[in-house]
Amino acid sequence: MYSVTIRDHMMIAHSLRGDVFGPAQRLHGATYVVDATFRRADLDADGVVVDIGRAARELRNVLDRFTYRNLDDEPAFAGMNTTTEVLARVIADRLAERVHAGALGDNARGLTGITVTLHESHVAWASYERAL
Repeated sequence: MYSVTIRDHMMIAHSLRGDVFGPAQRLHGATYVVDATFRRADLDADGVVVDIGRAARELRNVLDRFTYRNLDDEPAFAGMNTTTEVLARVIADRLAERVHAGALGDNARGLTGITVTLHESHVAWASYERAL
């Protein structure tokens, strides 16, 4: 299995519901380093997993929908705790939509999976892995 990972970041504000979150129940900011890993069994005709430029552009497009926003105010997250795990899934699903729509090029249709990892800090991160 081959893989290529691209990296970007996003800055958001949110609050989390539930005593388990302690002070994070209050509105706070978070800066996430975001890794998106694209997988496939065999390289495409050009000898690559995915066009890195297109993948980076689409990751940026997905992240722009959240960057500098209070996620508590976003209708897409109504009634949802925007934990790191949840955000990793949402980003992976939106990238998968972009792959299926052809935004990463025709050769990207050979991708078999995406993993999105959100790094909360240098000591904690969460990932979501999905098939394509």
